[in-house]
Amino acid sequence: MWQTFVELISITPDLLAKFVIAMLSAAILGLGIGLVYKFTHRGLSYEATFLPTLVGLAPVVCCVMFFIQGNLVLSLGLVGSLSIIRFRTPIKDSRDMVFLFWSIATGLGAGTNNLGMVAVAGIIIALIYIVMHFVRYGIPTDAEYVLIIRGDGSYRAVEINQVISQFQVEAYLRSHDIKVDYWERVFELKLGKVNQEIIDQLVSSIHELEGILEVSVLAPQLALPL
Repeated sequence: MWQTFVELISITPDLLAKFVIAMLSAAILGLGIGLVYKFTHRGLSYEATFLPTLVGLAPVVCCVMFFIQGNLVLSLGLVGSLSIIRFRTPIKDSRDMVFLFWSIATGLGAGTNNLGMVAVAGIIIALIYIVMHFVRYGIPTDAEYVLIIRGDGSYRAVEINQVISQFQVEAYLRSHDIKVDYWERVFELKLGKVNQEIIDQLVSSIHELEGILEVSVLAPQLALPL
C-alpha cells in the first residue's frame, strides 16, 4: 500500500522522507521560536494569535522551497503570487518583525536541507533574546508620567510646587486651563527610575491640599516596562 501511494503521487521514497523530515523539523523549530517569543515578550501589544503564525510560517515556507527546488519558472510564479497578496495586519511592535523573519529563515533553511545550520542559528538567536530579556536590555531606566490636577477656587501654585519639589521630581508645565467653576493644570513628570511608591506619595500629598478636587497620573509610554 505504501509503494502504491508513493507511485500515485509520483515521488521517490527518499524525496518523500526528506520532505516529511524537513516539514516536521520546520514545525518543531517554529514551536521553539513561538516559545522564545512568548517568554521574552514585554508590554501590552501581545497577541495570542501571533504564536500560531510563527509556528505555521516556517513549514509553509519550507513547503514552498520544496516546490521550487531551483525551478526558475516556479520561482517567478511565486513572486507573481506574492505580489497580489496584501498583508492587512499591522505590526504593532518592531520586534515582531524580527521573529517573522526568523521563522521565514527557518523555513528557507529547512526547505533547502540545511537543518543543521538552521538549528545552530536558532539556538544562537534564542540565547541572544533570552540574555537580553534577563538583563532588561532596551528598557528605559527613567520613568515619565503625566500629572493632571483639577481644583476649584484659586490655584494654589506655591503649595503644589512645594509638594512636587519635596519628592525631587522633575516637573514641566504642559497646560493650564481655567474654567468658570474649576481649573486644571497638566505637568510632565520625570523620575530617575521607576518608583511607584514616590508617585503614590506625591498623588496623596497633592490631593490633601485644600481646593484639590482630582489628581490623576498617566503613563504615556506605549510599551510599559513590565
